[in-house]
Amino acid sequence: MRVNHISRTRKGAAVGLSLAALAAGATAGAGPAVAQPKAAPAPAADCSAAYRIEQKLSTGTTWRMCWRYEAKSGLILEKVTYQPPGEPKPIRVLTSAKLAQIHVPYDDGKNEYNDVTDYNFGAGLVNLAPAECPGGTIKTVKVPESFNENPNVKGLCTTTRSRGHAYRMQAENNKVYQAQGKDLLIYTVNKVGWYEYMTEWRFSDDGTVNMNVGATGSLSPFDYDAGDGRGWPIGKGAQAKATSHSHNVFWRLDFGLDGSSANKIEQYDSVVSPPASGQQGPTNKTTRTPVTKELAGDAKNMRWWRVVSNTGKNKDGHQRSYELVPGATTKYSGRAFTKHDVYFTEYNKCEMYANNNPLACGTGHPKSVDKWVDGQTLKHPVAWVNVGFHHVARDEDQQPMPVHWQGFSIAPRDVTAMNPLTPPALADQNGRPNTGS
Repeated sequence: MRVNHISRTRKGAAVGLSLAALAAGATAGAGPAVAQPKAAPAPAADCSAAYRIEQKLSTGTTWRMCWRYEAKSGLILEKVTYQPPGEPKPIRVLTSAKLAQIHVPYDDGKNEYNDVTDYNFGAGLVNLAPAECPGGTIKTVKVPESFNENPNVKGLCTTTRSRGHAYRMQAENNKVYQAQGKDLLIYTVNKVGWYEYMTEWRFSDDGTVNMNVGATGSLSPFDYDAGDGRGWPIGKGAQAKATSHSHNVFWRLDFGLDGSSANKIEQYDSVVSPPASGQQGPTNKTTRTPVTKELAGDAKNMRWWRVVSNTGKNKDGHQRSYELVPGATTKYSGRAFTKHDVYFTEYNKCEMYANNNPLACGTGHPKSVDKWVDGQTLKHPVAWVNVGFHHVARDEDQQPMPVHWQGFSIAPRDVTAMNPLTPPALADQNGRPNTGS
C-alpha cells in the first residue's frame, strides 16, 4: 500500500517520502589449488539472468548471487555463494545483505535524518558513466518510486579490481610464493539531498566480503553558522562554520551458511595476564562464549564474533564460519539504537530497518533494533552492524567533497581446510608447516 507522497526540502533538495516498494531479483557460488576431478557444472542460481551476478576471478574463485532493488535500502544481494578453487560446489555464505539505515544527526540538534527510511535512499539511484565502472558492466535498474523521470537507471556497476598481495612466502630454499588478489566489486551511487552515497560490496577471491559506504557530493549549503564546538570554519577567516554531524550506517546480514538459517553465534574474548613465575612473557587466554539469546554487543579490545554453520564442515572436519571484522567507527551515543556496535536478533520478516522501521509489524511492535533484543532464543540469527563516522568538516571538503568511507568485513574462518589460493607446490602442507619447502 502507498501513502501520500510528501515533498520536503532536505539539505536544499526536494525528496519524497513513501512507504516501502520493492522490485525483483536473485543469484548463487564458485573455488583450493590442488588438482581435482572435474566437477559437475554448478547449478544456476534460482533467479533470472537479468538479476544474476556470476564472476569467476582470475585466481580461480567464483562468486554467485542474485540481486533485487527496493525504494528504501536500494541494492539487496541474495543467495550469495563462494566457490574457491578445488571446492566441488558453491558454498552458501549469505541469504541476504542490505543497508538497513543511514542515520544523520547534526551536532546542533536542529536536524536529524534517516536517509534510508525517511528519504527513500534507493529511489535516488543515479546513472553511472562508463568511466565510473572501468572494465566492468553497468546494469540497468528499474527503480521503484524513482525521483527521476525515467525509472530505468544505468546504476549498478559490476567489475573486478586488484587488491594487492593475496599472500607472500619465502621458503627455506629461497623460492618465493606470491599471488596478487582479485575482488569482484559491486556498487551503486545514491543521491540524498546534497550527499551522494557510494555503496560498495567487495567479494574477494579468498572468501572475504567487504561492505563500505562512501559519502561524497557536497556539504549542505544550509547547515552553517554553527556555534562553538559544533562546527568548523571552511570560509575565509572564521566564516562559514559548517555544522558537524554523524553518519551512522547499519547493515543487515542474514547469513544462512551452507544453505541453512540455523546458524550459531559465538563471542570470543582474550585476556592478557602478567608473566607467571618461570615464564618469559605474559600469557593471553581466549575464551568462547556461545550467544544463545539475542544480544546487543559492544566491540572491545580483543573481542570478536563469528557466525557458525550448523550443517557444513570443511575437509578438516571443522565447522565453517564467518568472522565479523569491524572497521573504524565513532559510536554515537545520542540515540538508543546507535549505542551498540552489533545486534544479533531472531529473524522476523517484518524487522528490516534498524530504526524507524516502517513495516506493519502489528500494534505495539517496537520500531528499532535495540528494542528487538528482548531475550528470544537465537534459532535463525540476523546480524545488524553499526558503523559510525563523525564528520567534522574541513577546508578540503569543498568542492566537491572527497569520499569518506566507513564499513566492515566478514572473513572466512575454517570455510576451507587451507588457504583457498594455496599454490599446488604447497598443497600437502596442511597442519604443521613443512620446513623443507
